[in-house]
Amino acid sequence: MRQVLSTASLYYKVRRRLYQRTATKQQVVASRTGFYREVWDEAARELGGSVTVLDRALLEVRCGAVVLRTRTNLTSLDDQLTAAVADDKPLSYRLLAARGLPVPRHLACPADDLRRAWRFGRSLGRPCVVKPARASGAIGVTTAVTTRSDLARAMAYGGAFGPELLIEEMVAGGIYRLLYLDGELLDAVRRDPPTVVGDGVATLEQLIAAENRRRLAGGIEACQSLIKLDGELKHTLRQAGRTLKSVPAAGEVALLKHVVNDNRREDNVSAADVLCPALVEAGARAAAAVGTRLAGVDIITPDPSRPLADAGGVVIEVNASPGYYYHYYKREGRVPVATLILRHLVESAS
Repeated sequence: MRQVLSTASLYYKVRRRLYQRTATKQQVVASRTGFYREVWDEAARELGGSVTVLDRALLEVRCGAVVLRTRTNLTSLDDQLTAAVADDKPLSYRLLAARGLPVPRHLACPADDLRRAWRFGRSLGRPCVVKPARASGAIGVTTAVTTRSDLARAMAYGGAFGPELLIEEMVAGGIYRLLYLDGELLDAVRRDPPTVVGDGVATLEQLIAAENRRRLAGGIEACQSLIKLDGELKHTLRQAGRTLKSVPAAGEVALLKHVVNDNRREDNVSAADVLCPALVEAGARAAAAVGTRLAGVDIITPDPSRPLADAGGVVIEVNASPGYYYHYYKREGRVPVATLILRHLVESAS
């Protein structure tokens, strides 16, 4: 009887935990959906248009002769084929290189070909990044890989999201998102990676949990996602000689991961004013190379005031469904990119 009660208790504990995780995920999704509804409502009001909810997050924006459908960060501006090209990282790199744009040295290989990947990784002479060759949203990515054992672990992690991986050099510098529509720069943001600050008492796991609670309470104005305890986070901590049970000193800033997708509002910094004209032009050429009308071009460079080649920077991705959050919520300023998009479409149609 005692064993039955113990089993039942464990069952309900697991069920409660799963319910809490599902409820939290639904809260984050609802917050993001509400954000996109708000920005398109704002754009339509500004330009005398209207927004109709077709199905949950699916919106139809009408303004004059313009009809645009959106679902969160997806729009009807670019077709499925263009999105597939953008998601195909080896193909995108070939298209970018053909336009004379600098990209990381890289190798596409099967997820189970550790020998080939390690041989290439060693030839780089610097840490490498392992990512699925065809995926979006920074899933399955591990950065700053230096040892064979870490590479094997990173390839197993990335391989869970696709049979082919991209092994590429890790380029030093800030990560910049440049947003373009039809070759015109709408905004640029430097996106810094997620961190927590120690208090000398709490473990990293506790600090992350507290930060996630703060984000949930703050809603979309605090962040658009929670900090996920994924392979990249655990690898980054392990490289620093830490685990989730480690206790950072009071005031110590602990880097959680190099991938920036889980950062918060304060980690997004306006950057349009620091980009040199050659860098802006390179981003426009990158969007054109992939064929995207609305493009989020991700660039890594140690100095955005200099051309990419001179500074040692690279283009690492062209997104066909870029997010808007970083442009509305950042450390300072606000750029209403949905309004800029709708205005451009209306003016082009007239």
